[in-house]
Amino acid sequence: MVVDIIRDSTFGQIINLASNGKLLPYADQKPDFVVPSSFSLSLPFVPPNKRNSDIISAYDNETMSRDDQPRPLSEVDVERRPLSQAPTLIDGEQPPMSMFTADVEKGAITPDTTMKRESTIVEQPIEKLPTDPYLVGWYGDDDPENPRNWSPTKRAFVAFNISLLTFSVYIGSAIYTPSIPGLMQDFNISLTHATLGLTLYIIGYGTGPMLLAPLQEMPVFGRNTIYMGTLFLFIIFQIPIITATNIQTVLAFRFLTGFFGSPALATGGASMGDIYPMHQLAYVLGIWALGAANGWKWPQYELIWVSSFAFLFLCAFLPETYEPTILLRRAQRLRKLTGNNQLRSQTEKNSEMASVAMVLRESLIRPFILAKEPMLLFANIYLGFVYAIFYLWFEAFPLVFTDIYHFNLGTSGLPFLGFLVSGVITYTFYCLYQMYHVAPRYAKAEAKGLQIAPEMRLELGLFASIFIPTSVLIFGFTSKESIHWIVPIIGAALYLPGIYLTFQSILMYITMAYPAYAASVLAGNDLFRSTIASVSRCSDTLSSPILGWEADPGFWLALMRYGHLLRQRSKYAQSQ
Repeated sequence: MVVDIIRDSTFGQIINLASNGKLLPYADQKPDFVVPSSFSLSLPFVPPNKRNSDIISAYDNETMSRDDQPRPLSEVDVERRPLSQAPTLIDGEQPPMSMFTADVEKGAITPDTTMKRESTIVEQPIEKLPTDPYLVGWYGDDDPENPRNWSPTKRAFVAFNISLLTFSVYIGSAIYTPSIPGLMQDFNISLTHATLGLTLYIIGYGTGPMLLAPLQEMPVFGRNTIYMGTLFLFIIFQIPIITATNIQTVLAFRFLTGFFGSPALATGGASMGDIYPMHQLAYVLGIWALGAANGWKWPQYELIWVSSFAFLFLCAFLPETYEPTILLRRAQRLRKLTGNNQLRSQTEKNSEMASVAMVLRESLIRPFILAKEPMLLFANIYLGFVYAIFYLWFEAFPLVFTDIYHFNLGTSGLPFLGFLVSGVITYTFYCLYQMYHVAPRYAKAEAKGLQIAPEMRLELGLFASIFIPTSVLIFGFTSKESIHWIVPIIGAALYLPGIYLTFQSILMYITMAYPAYAASVLAGNDLFRSTIASVSRCSDTLSSPILGWEADPGFWLALMRYGHLLRQRSKYAQSQ
C-alpha cells in the first residue's frame, strides 16, 4: 500500500517519469505485464459518423476464407453488417436458409410467405454499433488502481491528507487576526484598514474556485496537479507578506494567497467523493469540514511552517484520486507500450474537442445561471450571513482576551482550543445522527424502491440554527473582567455546532437537489458566501440584523415545506 501511495503522489510521478517506469513502476510497466488482447485487434475501430465504402469492403473481407474462397453466409456475423448490405432476395449472394422453405418432393426452393408473429416485428437483423476495442478502462470491477477499490486503511490515510491540506489553507484566515494590532502599530493604520487583510483573503478563496477548480475536472490536470501547484504558490506568496515594508504589499499578497489556496477549500469534498461511496460520504465530509509570540509576523511564520510541512508531506503521500486522470495516464502508458496510438480513455475521447477556454467559460457562466434559482439564492444568502457573523465576531477574540483578560500574544490563541473540544463533540453527534436516523430512512426507502427527498437534509439545519445566536449572545454578554474567561470561551465554542451542522445540512441539500450540476452549485455557493462575508465586514452595523435573521426558523420551515415545489418548477433541479 505504501509503495502505491508514493508512486501515485506528485514526487512518485516525477520519479516514475524520470526513470522511464523503471522506478516505482505500474503493473503495465513491468516485464511480466500481458497486454489485453482487445488492444491488439486486427480490425481498426471507425466511428459511426465516418463509415464509408472502406467499412463495407472490410466487412466483405470477413466473408472470405483463408484460401480466398467465399464463406457460407451462415458463418458470417450478420449483425455486424450494415442494413444496406444485408442479404435480400434479389442479391447475388445466397440468402440465409431460414428465409425459405424447401419442397423436397418437387426439388424447388420457394420463399416462405407464411406470416409469423415474430416476422411482423423484426424483419432483418438490427445493426449493432461496434464497440471501441481500444477504449482504456478498468481491468475489471476489482481493479486495485480504482480509488473505490482501495482498502479502508488507504482511503482513511488519503482522507487525512486531504483534511491536512484543507487545514493548512483554512487557518490562513483565522491566524491573521492576532497580527492586526501589530500591523496597526507598525504601519500606523486604522483597525478597518488593517482588517482588510482578512477581507481580501476571504474574497480570494471565494473567487479562486471559479477559475482553478474547473481545471481539476480536466483529465490532463487532475486533482493533484492543481492542489500541489497552488499550494506551492500559497507558500511562496507568504514571503512578501513577512518582508513587506508597507500595508499595500501585505493586502495584495493576502488576496493572492487566498486565491491560490482556494482549490483545497472548494474541491476537498470532491476528492473525498472520488474514494468513498455515497452512503459513506457524509461521514468523511464531516471530517474534512472540521479541517476547515512577539510581533505581528509570528502568525505568518507559523502559517508558512504549517503549509510548507503540508506541501512536502502531501507531495510524497497524496495520491491522485480523480478517476479520469488515472485512466488517462494508463492510456498514455499503454500507447507507449503497444505503439497503438488509437488507445484512448473515455474522458479523453469526450474532451478531445474541449479547450481550457471552453471549460472556464462554462464554469464561469453556469454558477450565475443557477444562482437565479430561488432555492439556491436563499441557501447562498443564508450561508453568506452565517459566514459574515463568523468573521465579524472572530475579530473580537484579540480584543476580548488581550484587552479585557490581558492574555499575552503567546496565550491569546489558546481560547481557540474551545473549538477543538466542541468540534469533537459535534462530529460525534453528527455520525450518530447519520447512523441511527439517516441511514435507516435510506434503507427503508431503498427497500420500497423510493427516493429520499433532499428536504430531509434540512431537519438538522433547523435544529442547528439556534446555536449561532445563542453562542454570540453568551460571548458578548459575558466578556467582562468580572466574569471568568472560561465563560466566553464556552459561549464561543457553541458557535461551531451551529456553523458546522448548518453547512453540512445546506451543502448536502443543494447537491442532492442539483446532482447533475453539483460542481457549479458548490462553486457558486463558495463565491456568494465569501463575497457576502467580506462585504459585511466593512460595516459592523450589519451584524445586528444579520444575527436576527439567523435566529428566525422561517427560512428552514419554508424550504422544508415548499422545497419540492421549487424543484418541480426548475429545469435544473431533480424534481422526483
